[in-house]
Amino acid sequence: MAGTAAPPPLPPWGNALAGATGAVLANAVVYPLDIVKTRLQVQVKRKETDHKPLTTNGAHYASSLDAIKKIFEDEGIMGLYSGISGSLLGVTSTNFAYFYWYSTVRSLYLSSQTVPRSPGTAMELSMGAVAGAIAQVFTIPVSVITTRQQTQPKGDRKGLLDTGREVVHSDDGWTGLWRGLKASLVLVVNPAITYGAYQRLRELLFPGKANLRPWESFLLGAMSKALATMATQPLIVAKVGLQSRPPPARQGRPFRNFIEVMRYIVENEGSLALFKGLAPQVTKGILVQGLLMMTKERMEILFMVLFAYLRRVRDSKLQQMANAAAVRAKEVMPLVAK
Repeated sequence: MAGTAAPPPLPPWGNALAGATGAVLANAVVYPLDIVKTRLQVQVKRKETDHKPLTTNGAHYASSLDAIKKIFEDEGIMGLYSGISGSLLGVTSTNFAYFYWYSTVRSLYLSSQTVPRSPGTAMELSMGAVAGAIAQVFTIPVSVITTRQQTQPKGDRKGLLDTGREVVHSDDGWTGLWRGLKASLVLVVNPAITYGAYQRLRELLFPGKANLRPWESFLLGAMSKALATMATQPLIVAKVGLQSRPPPARQGRPFRNFIEVMRYIVENEGSLALFKGLAPQVTKGILVQGLLMMTKERMEILFMVLFAYLRRVRDSKLQQMANAAAVRAKEVMPLVAK
């Protein structure tokens, strides 16, 4: 009995759609952690001798649980989902662009090999960095707007478009929507490390396995994201500081670059503050990446089956059209002969 042929691989846009779908589902589940880590990362530790408010919203959070408690008490359950529409829009666009370009670059690399072989670690990181850089250039405005929404005081809440207008009018014009681009381009090493580590760990722990079980995908995604987050946390904190409103202590003066953000944090809180918000950042990253890769693997299989079905339907219709054309030709031939 002949074996069932494996469905053809997904095109780049199919991989991008599967990745974006997985990312949206994963980020929606853990979104409150995103609010918490952003609030923790933009606040400056209150000094005992200085009673000026140093945070954008006037509250100070001692920990992740304290942040959840205070946000819930002050803003209600919806406070934990502030800016979610813009965030999910950013997640969709960023992940679609990333997976599209990553699949495209990887396919081009594999097709250029005279002897097919898997890319090495350095090449995986390079391809991930290229894909991440391209994705960031086109999607960072949504990230800037979302960060602003997440750090807006309760009485100053604005929608996606109004927050975008605020950024344009209060910062550097339209270029304000690309605030933090340099830090974001440096941070492409984060997804590069994540997906490079994912590929290497997959080959190490599950060699030769084509389709992973959900828990296997979750485990690999969580491990790879934890490694990437711990390596890049200072840059993540600096990027959030650039994109949010400046602390009241700076009297409305925005930061010019991520080096200035880092210097300000170190001067006011010490070097360890460059890793503030690490716990919710890692927790969120582990859950999101684990759920993303688990969902992406399932979505890829679903899309492959769907595309194979659509191809069969198309081929069947083409065959029917060809048969109908042949029948008509047979009917016409006697008339032509007369």
